[in-house]
Amino acid sequence: MTDQPRPLTLRDVSEAAGVSEMTVSRVLRNRGDVSEATREKVLRAAKRLGYVPNKIAGALASQQVNLVAVIIPSLGNMVFPEVLSGISSVLDGAGLQPVVGVTEYLPEKEERVLYEMLSWRPSGAIVAGLEHSDASRAMLRAAGIPVVEIMDLDGTPVDAMVGISHRRAGREMGRAILSEGYRRIGFLGTKMPLDHRARKRFEGFVEALAKGGVELADHEFYSGGSALAKGQDMTRAMLARTPDLDFLYYSNDMIAAGGLLWLLGEGIDVPGRIGLAGFNRVDLLDGLPRRIATMDSCRREIGRRAAEIVLARMEGRAIERIVALEPRIDPGDTLRRG
Repeated sequence: MTDQPRPLTLRDVSEAAGVSEMTVSRVLRNRGDVSEATREKVLRAAKRLGYVPNKIAGALASQQVNLVAVIIPSLGNMVFPEVLSGISSVLDGAGLQPVVGVTEYLPEKEERVLYEMLSWRPSGAIVAGLEHSDASRAMLRAAGIPVVEIMDLDGTPVDAMVGISHRRAGREMGRAILSEGYRRIGFLGTKMPLDHRARKRFEGFVEALAKGGVELADHEFYSGGSALAKGQDMTRAMLARTPDLDFLYYSNDMIAAGGLLWLLGEGIDVPGRIGLAGFNRVDLLDGLPRRIATMDSCRREIGRRAAEIVLARMEGRAIERIVALEPRIDPGDTLRRG
């Protein structure tokens, strides 16, 4: 049986580079006065050996590691990977690494994830949403690091926030639908008790309909399962139950895509006989037979701006702590116009 190889040390790198351990440490921590030639020699030796510095040892002295905790509810849809892409585009050039925790929209799981991630003393935290348990909020306040809550503006942040107003997004879509003459409207949504942003869009949407003198004709919510299949199933069930609907508003583009495919498969004229709209502006769906009316949720921009706040705060630079983005409606091919 082969013995486990010992981990490489600073001494291994110093011997390979022909310099002192102190010089190697300065180079790898990007500290101190070291010539460019020496720096290159050390970096080449470390790379050749496959040496990875022990960041935990450094963190014991600095009380912080070069990690940014990113807490999101899900990786199972198209939304949050784009947020992460925006975050990474900023952090990559600053020597910071995002580390992701997933809560599955569960407050008690968010508490556990935050506890574990904050125990590593990250340099900052980016957290999806504004609704947290008292314990989670207390941990974020006491962390002593930049905290940016993302995706939502309808509430009060612990520290900073970047996002859109989901109530306003729902109101704007409601007004756009009414302006095109639709009056028998159904809503199909996901995880209302836990997905606070979807709930706020729904509330804003219903508010806009009421101001226009229209009552929501039907609604249905679901949790779990394939979004496309759920969109098909819910659309079929809703139109069987309320056949005179002339518009369907879905809480996201994926279930809207399922609804669209079912409607077209049934030979139903979209948007003449019935219109539909979703939310998020998912580029992957551009290949559908009809472009779904939707609203861009500014995902990548939200991630980028949140990371910029973390970085600026770490560097002691002044920066705006509340960043409001304004998504616009894309009528696509499923919202009748004029």
